[in-house]
Amino acid sequence: MSIESRLQELGLVLPPPPALPPGTVLPFAPVRVVGRRAVISGHGPVLPDGRLWAQPGRVGDGVSLDDAREAARLTGLSILTSLRRELGSLDRVTAWVRAFGMVTSAPGFQAMPAVINGFSDLILAVYGPERGQHARSAIGVAELPFGIAVEIEAEVEID
Repeated sequence: MSIESRLQELGLVLPPPPALPPGTVLPFAPVRVVGRRAVISGHGPVLPDGRLWAQPGRVGDGVSLDDAREAARLTGLSILTSLRRELGSLDRVTAWVRAFGMVTSAPGFQAMPAVINGFSDLILAVYGPERGQHARSAIGVAELPFGIAVEIEAEVEID
């Protein structure tokens, strides 16, 4: 089954590229292909209309664990949008290699891995346990760009 078909089967719709604040310049590629690798720059959660998902506060103080997990899932969908745009087809991904998740965390909040599970669960559902399995880290940070709660970077193998 193609990845596009799998997305439809799961009822998932990829968002458009994010609408960044006016004047924002990103002097790097969202996805950089080198040989059989595609390295994915940090992405944040994007809503279906292209707006960045941001809530005031930090995870554990103003942003709930469930909301943050949803932000990680939305970030995964945004990453898939960038991959499809760069690769032409999501079927070119032969393996998810690694993911690095950052969570805007309140002091004392330690459930960063549970937040990033929103991303991992999405990738495993879309690509299956063989192609979707990946190495992963999840850390807490004081702030992220644009007030987002989650930022994820990743690397995939491609054909």
